[in-house]
Amino acid sequence: MVSYVSALLYGVGGIVVAGMALLVAFQERLVYVPVLPGLTKSYPITPARLRLTYEDVWLRSSDGVRLHAWFIKLFPECRGPTILFFQENAGNIAHRLEMIRIMIQRLQCNVFMLSYRGYGASDGYPSQQGITKDSQAALDHLSQRTDIDTSRIVVFGRSLGGAVGALLTTNNPDKIRQPILFLSGLQDEMVPPSHMALLYAKAAAHNKECIFVEFPTGMHMDTWLAGGDHYWRTIQQFLEKHVSEKKEHESYNTDQGIPFASENLLKPSLGKGIENGI
Repeated sequence: MVSYVSALLYGVGGIVVAGMALLVAFQERLVYVPVLPGLTKSYPITPARLRLTYEDVWLRSSDGVRLHAWFIKLFPECRGPTILFFQENAGNIAHRLEMIRIMIQRLQCNVFMLSYRGYGASDGYPSQQGITKDSQAALDHLSQRTDIDTSRIVVFGRSLGGAVGALLTTNNPDKIRQPILFLSGLQDEMVPPSHMALLYAKAAAHNKECIFVEFPTGMHMDTWLAGGDHYWRTIQQFLEKHVSEKKEHESYNTDQGIPFASENLLKPSLGKGIENGI
């Protein structure tokens, strides 16, 4: 009788464990949306369609997953700021190319666009732990390049990408510290703007170089459009202050780390990063 009870308990325990594993897997399927409804996983266009000079980059995350990225340069020998761009949730990096085209023109910068695992041409399946490894691989790659000024790298995340960037800063305190720019769309219909305000308050309590800028008509996905000239001038001034071009007789204090900008970030429990969350 005891053996039957023990077997039953072990069986129930196995079911509970299996059930929890399925719940976690299902939760991640709900959180991450690599493919938009009705579309395929592949890129609908490449940067060439928008006449952007780019390089296909293939990386390996620390757990061996093969990742794809686009490195788009303002011009081949550009030594200006390089933005490490982390995208929002749904869709892939190709769906962000119009914004990136304007970003490059307005900010006179290079942009490195990472495809998270399971997104676009990258292998694997998305998870918080996995995407954390992916972002680290992207930063490590950029930090080792010889064709850019590695003292002028800026981490930029929108929505889900803000949380990705925030966790990257936490994991690299020696590389990414101050300052932080928060861009908040006050008409965000998906994530309450109060989340951004709360994140800013927490960060500003320990960091005097936090900047919080609101865009009254900005919604979750269009703050960069609704904000117009004010949006881009805000980021431009941030770059000019913290990663301005050094003169021949000047050198950077590398202890200052890499600046971080974020728009409409996720819930505080999921990260502490920067433009309109999910």
